[in-house]
Amino acid sequence: MTWLAETAILSHGWRRFLLLVAAGAIAALSVPPLFVLPALFIGLPIWVWCLDGAERYRGPRRFLGPAFRIGFAFGLGYFAVAIHWIGAAFLQEGGWFIVLMPFAILGLAAILALFWATGSALAHLFWSGGAFRIVTLATFLSAAEFARGHLFSGFPFDLLGYALTANDEMLQLASVIGVYGLTFLVALLAMTPALIWPADERGLVQRLAPFFLSVAAIAAQVGYGNYRLSTVEVTPRTDMRVRLVQPMIVDHADWTLADPANIMDRLISLSESRLTPADPGLEGITHLVWPESVFPFFLTQYPDALARIARMLPAGALLLTGAPREPIGRDGLPEEDNPGYNSILAINTDGEVVMSYDKSHLVPFGEYLPFPEFFRQFGIRQFVPGTNGWAAGDGRRLMTPPGTPPFLALVCYEAVFPGDIGDPTRAQFILNVTNDAWYDGSIGPAQHGHHARIRAVETGLPMLRAANTGATMVVDPLGRVTARLAEQQAAVVDVVPAERLEGQTIFVRFGHWPFFAALLLGLLASLWSAWRDRRHRA
Repeated sequence: MTWLAETAILSHGWRRFLLLVAAGAIAALSVPPLFVLPALFIGLPIWVWCLDGAERYRGPRRFLGPAFRIGFAFGLGYFAVAIHWIGAAFLQEGGWFIVLMPFAILGLAAILALFWATGSALAHLFWSGGAFRIVTLATFLSAAEFARGHLFSGFPFDLLGYALTANDEMLQLASVIGVYGLTFLVALLAMTPALIWPADERGLVQRLAPFFLSVAAIAAQVGYGNYRLSTVEVTPRTDMRVRLVQPMIVDHADWTLADPANIMDRLISLSESRLTPADPGLEGITHLVWPESVFPFFLTQYPDALARIARMLPAGALLLTGAPREPIGRDGLPEEDNPGYNSILAINTDGEVVMSYDKSHLVPFGEYLPFPEFFRQFGIRQFVPGTNGWAAGDGRRLMTPPGTPPFLALVCYEAVFPGDIGDPTRAQFILNVTNDAWYDGSIGPAQHGHHARIRAVETGLPMLRAANTGATMVVDPLGRVTARLAEQQAAVVDVVPAERLEGQTIFVRFGHWPFFAALLLGLLASLWSAWRDRRHRA
């Protein structure tokens, strides 16, 4: 590996750029559902070595110079591989949209890479020649990941910390420090090979010690996970029996072609299906759950749909369904300036919508178009159809329909935001309805499902997840998948969700403060190391 370290240190120009793009692409193999964790231990040290050899300038070029380009190149390779699945949406649209697919993937990757470029440039301002330089890069890279998840509406897909959640044991640490904490941890651990090579006056034991400590830290993480899984008791609820429906309805692609009667026939037929000859169907079911995007129309415009739902539901049951909600003003007429909401509706046996939640965290370019007048000049519109995109809800996610324990409602993409899914202290479970049909045939649905699953671990709440084409699943409060429907299969599954864990997880209690404390310690260590390095050179 000495040759690789020396090559990275001495490289410059386009050769260094290509080396870093390749290193970032290798590191991206660590994302869900691939989980090739050693890939991070190969990719991230190359970033460290390239910063070791980066030219130093004064003035603005010190920030926007080689160190900035190093982080950008690494991020470009990482995100181009990690989020390549967004290209599947262009295949769904067909036509000239296919031509845009590579530009969209590389364009989004480049935008996200700017966060890592900024972190890389800031780290280089405090760069030193000792072992603490990996603390410096881990600190600023983790801060960049936090910024990526929050600024400009946020896009926290494929945070580095997800690499440390490959199995039930490993993901338990998310209940303590959350995914951002795992991001700082894995960045620091995966950079330790950069301290082994190139060889210098240090002894072999001194050079290898940080790497073996990182291996021991991962072993300790697994040990903690085993302990938590074996000691924390999970009990089933006694007041709920839920049927999750995965209907495979893709008529959402064009509202003008939708046949409401046919869609209702398919939904009701599947919902009433019997899993075995002795299965009572919907009898005994307290809650029926339909996913996002099953209605490519407003229910208020097809009142027969509500009547059919009322006839389908057994006495005392409730339907929780993703559905577009038409904004109706106090005068009883649709609000002209409001395109409508992407919502979860609670419908009772009288066919009444007794409660609703409106999605508040919309997908840019997916559910609304930023700067619409500008982009429409080029024929660009949002990809998820509706009347004219969607309006954002008010952010109040706790739903308390009659006869139902309070729960946090999350529509699709809202489940990928660590620490920003509502108040978990008042909820008994999480309901996530989604439609990932846009990304069928890619790793996108599995990746999205895994991201959502971690929210159950962080909060100690069980999760019911209903997806249109997959992955529909039930997750207990320890993150274990207790029931799942195969992707691309129209099916139902009956489940009894678990009780929430007693008390609160450490992550719920303290939120991101342990992560912020780690960043502060990392910054102080970087300042001290940089000061000591400059004093030594003087």
